[in-house]
Amino acid sequence: MDIRPDDLLKKYSAMSEPELQALARSYDSLTGPAQSALRDEFSRRNLSPDSIGETDQPTSVHPQFVTLRRYRDLSEAIVARSLLESAGIPAYLRDESLIRLDWPMSNVIGGIRLQVDAGDEDSATEFLAQPIPDTIPFDDQAEFLQPRCPQCQSTDITFEGSSRKAALVSLYIASVPLPLGSKTWLCGNCGARWEDAED
Repeated sequence: MDIRPDDLLKKYSAMSEPELQALARSYDSLTGPAQSALRDEFSRRNLSPDSIGETDQPTSVHPQFVTLRRYRDLSEAIVARSLLESAGIPAYLRDESLIRLDWPMSNVIGGIRLQVDAGDEDSATEFLAQPIPDTIPFDDQAEFLQPRCPQCQSTDITFEGSSRKAALVSLYIASVPLPLGSKTWLCGNCGARWEDAED
């Protein structure tokens, strides 16, 4: 049996303000006449509940992304994303699939964009700005010593590996491969190049 609007008005007029506010929080579950009667009662008492009528205008739930950094190489971008995700900060690479298909497009579009939610921007920027540690423990007794440039002591270095060009050219021309060259490093800060000192 349906409750008449007059009965709803009497019921709501007998309720206290906290009871009406509690009822307003479940506004979506009320029938149409009950919602109408509740709005009338709030209007009569000059109350303004936050929850009444909010469902009539749905709010946007689209996240707002900000670009933290741009990377030319996909591998660098993936490492940065992994670092943020390991810290519990969701991160996304814009145009990752495009660069996987056509790497030269990275220069055309300005690189791969590392993006986070706008609310995570400060913490993500702070996390990525942390200095590279001198040593990294990876076993009970052993530690990895961060290599540095012998000239400027920068950690912005790249392991180039062995030179394969001469070996490949000799294999193509004379069908006899030459031994690979020595393993080299390159400093991105001062441009120095040096050979790997390890055996």
